[in-house]
Amino acid sequence: MSESPAINFGMVGLGRMGANLVRRLQRAGITSVVYDINADVVRTLAAEGSRPSFSYSELVKSISTPRTIWVMVPAPLTKAAIAELSSYMSPGDTIIDGGNTHYRDDYSNAEFLRDKGINFVDVGTSGGVHGLERGYSLMIGGDANVVKSLTPIFHALSPGVSSAERTPGRTGEPSHSEEGFLHCGPVGAGHYVKMIHNGIEYAMMAAFAEGLGILSAAKDADPAFDLDIPEITQVWRRGSVVASWLLDLTNQALEENPFLDAYATQVSDSGEGRWTVQAAIESGVPAPVLSASLFSRFASRGNDDYSNKILNAMRFQFGGHNEHPKGQ
Repeated sequence: MSESPAINFGMVGLGRMGANLVRRLQRAGITSVVYDINADVVRTLAAEGSRPSFSYSELVKSISTPRTIWVMVPAPLTKAAIAELSSYMSPGDTIIDGGNTHYRDDYSNAEFLRDKGINFVDVGTSGGVHGLERGYSLMIGGDANVVKSLTPIFHALSPGVSSAERTPGRTGEPSHSEEGFLHCGPVGAGHYVKMIHNGIEYAMMAAFAEGLGILSAAKDADPAFDLDIPEITQVWRRGSVVASWLLDLTNQALEENPFLDAYATQVSDSGEGRWTVQAAIESGVPAPVLSASLFSRFASRGNDDYSNKILNAMRFQFGGHNEHPKGQ
């Protein structure tokens, strides 16, 4: 009986993204050793063909050298995870941070690992819960030779050139960017590009939300208007300048729940929108649309209640206008 082939790839963090990254790699013939603090999800992935581990030590011992371990945990937990994981690893191994870490934290993580002889690569990962089927757009930072050695992993995870029509004028062998992954530059560059990507995403979402909000209130413009928002988003999907995957998802949500009564009015922000605005300030680059989209999320959580009370107080003082609190 022949021995099982050596496995030199591991995944730490089996949430919605991490688990599906493992599954997509499995489809491409790359088996992973997996670890998560939730032992049940480890067992679930093991039943699907991955090799389970239940501690960082077991994870590292189960992987052949040179090891590559992808860390996919929330940004506040990443530094501690890298520190503990690296204590069991060997020079020449590589840690990939695929989460939404701030790019400046990549510098310190890379320096910490460099002293141990361990490589560090940051990968901004976009694709969400649909990445298993669609593939992931990967924005990569790190040493060029190290990144090149990881190309089979990035190829397996990315959507491939067939996921979009080639840009007119592009001929010959497709570039990595056309495949869906790009080495953006040195350590930190991948997460920096992903940060700006997410800032743009905030603004695109806000534009759709505001436009559809105006359509929803169209009866104020003309009482005869009773516009069907799901059908409008449906027609926009075909031939419209604003057609996009984001519009596809918006239409799907409206088809499933036309009155949106399954959704809250408060909108969270993951942090990358804030970082994008901070980067704009530091660079002196005007970003009024991106900034407004972030601030609108703050407002959705009632963070402007005090300011609005001040506005009403001033209107009452100079004009005698008084908006009474609800219920009074």
